[in-house]
Amino acid sequence: MRPSIVVIGAGPRGTGFLERLAANAPEQYADLPLDIHLVDPHPPGGGRIWRHEQSPLLWMNSMAEDVTMFTDDTVEQRGPVRPGPTLAEWAGLDGQTFPSRQQQGAYLRWVYEEAVAALPPTVTVHEHRATAVRVGGPRAGRQRVWLEGRTEPLTADLVVLTLGHLDAELDDEQHELADFARRHTLLHLPPDFTADSDLDGLPAAEPVIVRGFGLAFIDLMVLLTEGRGGRYENGEYVPSGREPVLYVGSRRGVPYHSKIGYGPQSERPPLPRFFGPAQVDALLGGPVDFRRDVWPLVDKELGYAHYHRLFTAHPESTAVNWPDFEEKYAAAQAGSPELHTLVAASVPDPADRLDLEALDHPLDGVRFGSYDALQDGLRGYITADLDRRHDPAHSEDLAVFLGLLSVYGQLIRLGDIGGWWHGFFNYLASGPPGPRLRQLLALSSAGIVRFLGAGITVEADEKRGIFRAGSASVPGEWIEARALVEARLPAPSLERTRSPLLRALYADGAAATPTGLLSVDPEDGRVLDRSGRPHPRRFALGPHTAARASGAFTRPRTGGPAFAQNDATARTALALLRDLSCHSRLIA
Repeated sequence: MRPSIVVIGAGPRGTGFLERLAANAPEQYADLPLDIHLVDPHPPGGGRIWRHEQSPLLWMNSMAEDVTMFTDDTVEQRGPVRPGPTLAEWAGLDGQTFPSRQQQGAYLRWVYEEAVAALPPTVTVHEHRATAVRVGGPRAGRQRVWLEGRTEPLTADLVVLTLGHLDAELDDEQHELADFARRHTLLHLPPDFTADSDLDGLPAAEPVIVRGFGLAFIDLMVLLTEGRGGRYENGEYVPSGREPVLYVGSRRGVPYHSKIGYGPQSERPPLPRFFGPAQVDALLGGPVDFRRDVWPLVDKELGYAHYHRLFTAHPESTAVNWPDFEEKYAAAQAGSPELHTLVAASVPDPADRLDLEALDHPLDGVRFGSYDALQDGLRGYITADLDRRHDPAHSEDLAVFLGLLSVYGQLIRLGDIGGWWHGFFNYLASGPPGPRLRQLLALSSAGIVRFLGAGITVEADEKRGIFRAGSASVPGEWIEARALVEARLPAPSLERTRSPLLRALYADGAAATPTGLLSVDPEDGRVLDRSGRPHPRRFALGPHTAARASGAFTRPRTGGPAFAQNDATARTALALLRDLSCHSRLIA
C-alpha cells in the first residue's frame, strides 16, 4: 500500500504547505512513492475566501508588492529556500496598487500548480471537491477521513488540517437577536464572511445598523454602494438610489487605521530588541497573563521601534541624542514610571510620543453634542489618519508596523494569548487601503454612511418591534432600524464551529485553548489532546489553531512565521512518511 497523506483545506495555507512538501521532498523523501489527497469543496489555490466567484469590486487590503507565497533567506526554517515572484511581479501590477481578490485567487492557483509540478514524479496529487466531516483511526495506525456524501473514507498515514477561517454557530446574544428579528419580521445578519452574506434583503434608502468597523465593514460598504450601481466622480459619490443608509459603530467607534502609503525610507529598526527569543523562553516556564507578563515587553519593543526611527530620521523632534536615550531606555523597566519620564523629557511634543493605549481608545472620554457634530469629528479624524499614514515625515509609524510583525513572530511561540491582541494588531497594522477610506469619506458626505461612535450598544425593543443603537459618543441619542448587520467574522471556536470535522475532533479528545482554538504543538503543528500529548499522525495549521500567524499573507523579507510553520510541519510529515515507507518495505 502506497504511503499517503490527506490535506484538508486547499486555500492559501494548504497551498503553502504543499509548496513546502515539494521543496523538502528531494532531501527528506527521495524517490519514494506518495499519494497526496487534497480535500476542499472549493478550487485549490484560492479556496473559499480567494475564489474567483466573488465580486470583482472586493480588494485585498495589502499592496501587490507586499504579498508573496515564497520563502526567502529571512525565514527561520530548515528546508531550502525556493524563491518566487510576488503577486505584483507575477501579475505585472504596479506594486503600490491593491489588487482584487480575484487577482489574488489567480496567483494562488498558479502557486498551487507550480507546487504540484515541483513534486517528485513518484508523488501523485488527488483532488477531492468535497467537505471532510470526520477523522478517525487509531493513534498509531492509518487514519480515515470521511467526506460528505461518500460512504467509503479516504485512508491515510497522516492528516493535515489547513481549514482557514471557520463559520460558527450563533452565540447566545446572536440567537436572541435572530429570534427577535424573526418574531418582528426584521432582518438580522450575524457575523459572517461578507462576500457570502445575503445582502439582497437590505432595502434601499432605509437605515441599517452596522456593528463593526473593520475590514468586514469595508466589504459591506463596497457591496452596498458600488455593488448596487453607485460610482465615484472627482472624489464625490454619485448614488444609484438603491443604497441603504449605513449607521456604523463599534467598540472604538473609528475604522481601522489606513494602510501605510509609502515604503521603507532607510534601514529597518534592529528588532527584536526587548521582546525576542530570550524573553519568550523566560515566559514559557509558567502560566502567562498577557496584560501582566507580555504587554509591558511588547509596549517597550514597539516603543523602541518608534523612537529608533524618530531619533535617527527626525532628530529635530527630540531633545537628546540617540545613544544617551537608547542606553537609558534599555535600562528602564518595561512599563515603568521611569520609562515614561525618560520619554517625556526626551521627546518634547506629546504628538511625537508613542501611546499605544491612546491609539487603542481614540474616542475615550470624547463626547459630541449631536450626531451631526459626530459626523464632522469622525471625518476630521479619518482625514488626519489618511494624511499621516501617507506622509513619510511620520515614518516612525512604519517602524512600529515592522515592530508589530516582529512581535507577532515571537508571540506565536506562546500559543493562544487571547483575542485582544489580534484585534489590536489588525486595527493598527492590517487596516483598509487608503482609497477605501477616501471612499468612506465621500459616502459620509453623501449621507450614505452615518457614524454612530464608540462603545456602541444595540438593543432589541420588544415593545416597538425594532432595533435601536446608541453609543457613548453621543449620550442619550438612539438610532432605530429594521435591519442589523454584524460586520465581522465569527470568532474561531471548537465548541461553536460549524465544521463537523472539528466538532468531531473535539468530541474525540482534541484540546482547545481558553478562547476556543485548536491546541497544537508550536514546533511542528501536531494536534494536542487534553493531556497535552501530540497526536503522532494529525497536524493542523492556520487561523483555527493556537499557532495562527499575523494576516493571511506574508510580506517579502519579513521572516514569515507562517512559512516557518509550514516548513516544520512538512519536514516532520515527510520524515514520518519516509520511516513508514521504509518499514513497509522491510516487512514486504
